[in-house]
Amino acid sequence: MDPEIQQRLDDFIRRKGLRRTSQRDSIVRSVFSKDEHFTAEEIFERVRKTDADTSRATVYRTLGLLVEADLLREIDLGDNQTTYDPNFHGKPTHNHLVCIDCGKVLEFEDVHLDVLNECVTRRLGFKPIRQSIKIEANCEQLRTKGRCPSLIATRLSGKRLRKKR
Repeated sequence: MDPEIQQRLDDFIRRKGLRRTSQRDSIVRSVFSKDEHFTAEEIFERVRKTDADTSRATVYRTLGLLVEADLLREIDLGDNQTTYDPNFHGKPTHNHLVCIDCGKVLEFEDVHLDVLNECVTRRLGFKPIRQSIKIEANCEQLRTKGRCPSLIATRLSGKRLRKKR
């Protein structure tokens, strides 16, 4: 985990008058151990493997604390559940491409979108702070080859697939 994240969290917890706990530390380590999106339930399952004393409520409270501290971002990937993104630090233009077939999520940045964002917001009298775009699309592998390894992996893992609109 990035030491800056831990320091920012420690400072935030101290300002809020809270204390650092082993359960909270375990959750934070799990959140920032991988550069991938996750749900609260996924983190709960991960943490329970190493710390059986951590409750679901503690996971939800800690995730809320991380969002409040601006260390984690809640995002809507279109699957009717809150997904968390730990990968936005240093990336004010943070965009997602979501496959509506297999649920695969790709993050991308594009300088052209940055320029367009700057132009539109300034023209309308705003100053851009951050940008997040979600593009829903069909998986090229499924469309062209008739099968998608991500769809197979998603089904095998028991994850809920996104509902097509």
